[in-house]
Parts: sequence; structure tokens; C-alpha cells
Amino acid sequence: MDVERDDAAAARVRLEDVARAAGVAPSTASRAFTRPDRVNFQTVERVMDAAARLGYRREPPRAAAVTPAPASRAVNLLVQDLANPFFADLLKGAVSQARSAGFLVTLGDAEESATMERTHLERLTGDANGVVAAARWTSDAELREMARRRPLVLFNREVAGISSVVAGDADSSRHLIEHLHALGHRKIVYCAGPHNAWSNVLRQKAQDEVAQALGIELITTGPFKPLIGQGAAAAALAWARRPTAIIGYNDQLAVGILRHLLANGVDVPGDVSVVGYDNTYGSDFVHSGLTCVDAPVEQAGRAAVDLLLARMAGERTVHQLRLASGLQVRGSTGPASPSPSPSSAPNLSTVRR
Repeated sequence: MDVERDDAAAARVRLEDVARAAGVAPSTASRAFTRPDRVNFQTVERVMDAAARLGYRREPPRAAAVTPAPASRAVNLLVQDLANPFFADLLKGAVSQARSAGFLVTLGDAEESATMERTHLERLTGDANGVVAAARWTSDAELREMARRRPLVLFNREVAGISSVVAGDADSSRHLIEHLHALGHRKIVYCAGPHNAWSNVLRQKAQDEVAQALGIELITTGPFKPLIGQGAAAAALAWARRPTAIIGYNDQLAVGILRHLLANGVDVPGDVSVVGYDNTYGSDFVHSGLTCVDAPVEQAGRAAVDLLLARMAGERTVHQLRLASGLQVRGSTGPASPSPSPSSAPNLSTVRR
């Protein structure tokens, strides 16, 4: 839950207070802001969550003054990771819609870093005509303040008072669980994404509700970075619970899980089914194809730019759109088989997170 404080109260919160609330040393809390790549991912999340709860505000790094070109017509798109093909579809939709209105799109990459995200947003809200942001780390209060200074639309996150577009809805998670239930799966592991990813919260809540209604044992592990490289750790933790199906937070994580299972002699989908979210480029190439939720990301990019251009033209109504998504069934899911006994199942427990 986000706790908002006024500026005076926020100014009294020190970095030491954040460190104490997160259970880390002040030096570790400082690195979580300045060099998150040198701090454990889960520790960074605890520090950022504590900072948001306490209302801690850190001054962004000072940057050289940039004078935008006069009469520039540009909107900025901020994504979390340019290497993730999920954001390629978002960019494609945004560029197409902006071009048709005579605008250019400039691109910022947060690099899955709280510091980079805040730095980009501080600069962009001063330089661009408007911003579409896939903002994960910035608090609700900070985003609302930015939205007061510059037109802002959020992607895959909802904050009261700010227009947003979400590529998917709660029904997509329901359809995914129902698909697995129809195949006979009654024990499923969900490998969660970052705790502060709004879409992760949405997915986990919807999965829990439908699993409980259908009598499915749903176990959550994680959090994990939404990257293929995290697949080995996610697969090891999930397989240790001997499920008949594993759900990855996104396609990247699910592909990493699938690859690691296959490399260690686990039959997919014979021993365990694997599913993901988003249906990004390449999800149909791996193994016999990855079953996943088909998120309308390109459509979301177009819709987000439409909302932003309306905002830039003086529109004050807040719109929060959730675009319906379907389910793409491929070869990574099949009928549930009895969970293998510990003695006969391949051992993945030696993998390090």
C-alpha cells in the first residue's frame, strides 16, 4: 500500500530511516539508489518499498542543462528493458500512432533500474511534450507530481489521477488457469515477477482467486527478474515443489524455465507444463512453442499515445484502459501426469539464484 506524505514530512525522512525499515545497512540502502546493479535484486525491492512507505524523496542526479529544439513535436516513451522483445511491440504501436499525428517518439531505457527510471522521468518531464512511461519503481505520489508538470500516461500500471493503458486484464489470468485445470492440473507453481510490478500484483491476485474456486493448489515463488537468465533459478525452485504445471511471470522468464527443465532431462509437457505471459517474439520458436497469454502490446502502444495526445491538447478526463487479451495454446502444455517421485525425478536443486 502506498503511503503519501506532504513535502515537509517527506523531507524529515532520512536515508537511515529507510535502511532501518528495510533491514539493511545505510551504505546498502545508498547503493540500492545509486548502483542497484551491485545490490541483490530482492534487497533493492525492499529498500524501494520502504522508501515508498516512508515517503522518502531523494534528489535526482544533477544533469547538464538540455535545451530542446524549438517547436519540437516529440513524445517520449520510457521502457524498462530495451532487450526485452515485449517492449518492441509497445514501441511499434507508439511510433505508428505518433507519426500519424506528426510527432516523433524518443526512447528512454530504464535498464530495470530504479535510479535510471527516476533520472529519465525527471529529465523527460522537463524536455518532452509528453511521456508514456512503463514506470515500475517510482512511487504513486512522485508520478502524480510529474503528471501535474507534464502530460503523462502510464503503461501496465494504474495510479489514481493518471491516465493509463494495461495490455491485459484479470480475465487473461483466469483463462490461463482454466486452461490448465481443463488439462487436469491441480498443483501449479507461479514464478512471480518483481514485487513492485503492478502487472505482477494483478496476475497473482486473479490467479489466486480462480485457483481457489477450482480447487487448485497454487504456490508462488520468487520474486524473479523478468529475464531469460533468471529461468534456471526459477525452474529449480518450482521443480522442487513437484508441480504438474509452472507459470512464468512473462515469456522471458518462462522460456528460461523451459530451457533449463529440458536441459536437465525434464520432459515438457510430459512431466510438467510450462506457460507464460505476453506472447512476445520468439515464444513460438522455443521447443514446441510456449503456451502463453497473448497480450495486445502493440495496440496498447497506440492507445497510450492517443491518450497522451488528447492530454496534450487539453483533455482533463482520466482514462484507465485494460485491453482484453487471449490465450495462445502451443506445445508446452499438455495433460497433467502424476508428479514424479523424488527418487526418479531429475534434481535441479543445485542451481544457484
